[in-house]
Amino acid sequence: MSGEAQAPAGAPSAASPDGLKESGRKERVFLVVVDDSEEMPIALHYACRRARNNGGRVALLYVSNPANFQHWAAVGDLMRQEAREEGEQLLQKLGAEVFEWAGSYPILYIREGDVREELVTLIDAEPSISVLVLAANADSSGPGPIISYLLGKKTRQCRVPITIVPGDLTDEELIEIT
Repeated sequence: MSGEAQAPAGAPSAASPDGLKESGRKERVFLVVVDDSEEMPIALHYACRRARNNGGRVALLYVSNPANFQHWAAVGDLMRQEAREEGEQLLQKLGAEVFEWAGSYPILYIREGDVREELVTLIDAEPSISVLVLAANADSSGPGPIISYLLGKKTRQCRVPITIVPGDLTDEELIEIT
């Protein structure tokens, strides 16, 4: 199941289909994967500051795990609907933060499936996305599953630059580098 959530009422529309701003320059869209990691807010704040400073936009991708109840279709459908509603609520909350930090409402995407595969599929399908922003794990367990996946065999297939932000940056450090 794929879908694009709507921006809050009164929000500016997404970039034009060709990704051009009114000035004729390509609008940079900074994509952030929304998850429950400790590092995600750092990636989000970084993307917002970059978007604000460069006249760009932020896009948020939320991916829910598919319900695995094929023998009980009604239960699977209910779980799928609940996961989508949870994603929509989270994106609306984060959308308000993005508006505060970046000065514009984000482009919202909701998908169902494996987050890594859905991320690559979205980037391939959405020409307006310019940069993928991820934050690395702050601990010593490795950079994180999405970063590891993309830096492995998928690096050559990713058509946009990947910005990896250290996951332990303070707000002051973020402001300084953006």
